[in-house]
Amino acid sequence: MNRLYRILLLLIVTVAFAVLLPWQWYPRDWRVWYADTFGASGFQEQAATIPAIPDDSSEEACPPDIKGWRKPQTIAGVELSASPNCLADNPHAVAAFVKGTNNVGHMTLMDARLSPDAVVKGRDLDGDGDPDEIHIRLEVFELNGGSPDLDVPVTQYSIAPGITPGVWVFAPKSAGMSTENFESLVAQPGLRLPSPAIRVEQGDKVIVTLENTHYMPHTIHFHGVDHPFLKENGEGNDGVPVTSEKPVMPGKQRSYEMQPRQAGTMFYHCHVEVQAHVLMGLNGMFIIEENRPNNWVQTFNIGDGFVRHSSVAVREKYDREYDLHYLDLDKELGETIQQSNDPRIVTQLINREYDISQADFEYYTLNGRSFPYTARDSLVVVAPDEKIKLRVVNGGSEGVAIHTHGHKVTITHYDGVEHPKPAQIIRDVVWIASAQRVDLELSTEDDGLHSYGEGVWLMHDHQERGVTTNGFGPGGNVTAIVYERYLQDDGWPMTFGMGWKNFLTPGFYQRQEDGSGATTLLPGVEESGPSTLRLLILAALAGLFVGLLASGAMKGRSRD
Repeated sequence: MNRLYRILLLLIVTVAFAVLLPWQWYPRDWRVWYADTFGASGFQEQAATIPAIPDDSSEEACPPDIKGWRKPQTIAGVELSASPNCLADNPHAVAAFVKGTNNVGHMTLMDARLSPDAVVKGRDLDGDGDPDEIHIRLEVFELNGGSPDLDVPVTQYSIAPGITPGVWVFAPKSAGMSTENFESLVAQPGLRLPSPAIRVEQGDKVIVTLENTHYMPHTIHFHGVDHPFLKENGEGNDGVPVTSEKPVMPGKQRSYEMQPRQAGTMFYHCHVEVQAHVLMGLNGMFIIEENRPNNWVQTFNIGDGFVRHSSVAVREKYDREYDLHYLDLDKELGETIQQSNDPRIVTQLINREYDISQADFEYYTLNGRSFPYTARDSLVVVAPDEKIKLRVVNGGSEGVAIHTHGHKVTITHYDGVEHPKPAQIIRDVVWIASAQRVDLELSTEDDGLHSYGEGVWLMHDHQERGVTTNGFGPGGNVTAIVYERYLQDDGWPMTFGMGWKNFLTPGFYQRQEDGSGATTLLPGVEESGPSTLRLLILAALAGLFVGLLASGAMKGRSRD
């Protein structure tokens, strides 16, 4: 019997050792045989689609166009093309920006929520059929700021589901409430990130008045725009407090004057405490259109993106036009205005305590949104055999490496200056430094160079941080070049990969367990570990081993 016990114990130890030995130590042929016989360890068949979050808190991908803003229409004599994207600009505001708020009716202004003097268009000085005296009025608004009455941000604006960083924006002078209505805390559509693209015509006499409705001093510097350092009355005109003029204090106003001689895509931004004010959102695109007869330009493009009323010069060469504004945001900087609504405290936090050298940017936006919200209003919608003009500005502090899937774009302009045809570069990654502008020509000719054919082709920053939100992806400035054939009737793209429902859940980008993590994205794949069969065998062997030891000990005592 002793020999039998020894044999059994040796057998148990051998089997236990075989079970416990790491699988990677075994020869490959043995592991293949085991997998074929008992099944792969720790694997379950992956679900065909991502299951819904248990509480089904995801947002609707494309809100319905209840007001009919997307359709083509004529307002105040201005013909507006259809908006291809899910969320469209307010067409009444677009018409007022084209015609001038002083040249449209009261009801159009009411629907646009604009002040009558927001964009005043005056005389036709050269007799070519369009106004050449333009007076623009800008205000400064705070979004997602602190409130003395509520413990949530007010005048709310989300860049992604559940993400509401504190920001400041320039905006055309408005009328009425800053929120949607009396019962809502959400900002009305005209108040949003980024500060809007501004368009004027080459040679126009332009006055831009900053009415500082904010609690901090500000200025406007017209970066790259042809303007005098001093106005005729001797006042500063460059918007730089340390050299040109004092900043515009709260409740005050200042007018900047210019008559741009060169066309191109330029930039404007606040020049007070630039290490904070610019990064808070006080920067935008400033476009000088080429002079043409009957050239009624769309003075503001709220939220940038698709231009519903392009200039005559653009329509001569291109089928569509898009403004693309890239901006990175520092979560810590945005939180400073959410800690208090006391201007003294906010000023101390921003001007004295915030250290940009320690900044860590968590949010990367395109036209004021991050993925998946970029799919609502920042898709570049195209059709085969078209030429599309893309005006791009980097308003952030980090460079952007824009990569276009399925296409190579032609760089036609840098910083508003056109390159000669032989010097124009074709590439699928375009580097844009901070404050730099590029004009891109996107051709959809399916020739294997400019386009690879129809589809839903991503367009994104190829620096990996740029495609995350709060360090989590997919997010950031991801958008897509979408062919009309792959666009649903509501403006949402057709996709053939994983579902987007979880991305539209607030918890996803806040890293909550119910809305994020690899187990949510890939619910059918569990962490690799011992299989149930191995554990059962190990338990049985352990029990047998203990039983044999106990039995042997009892027999030994009985002999004694």
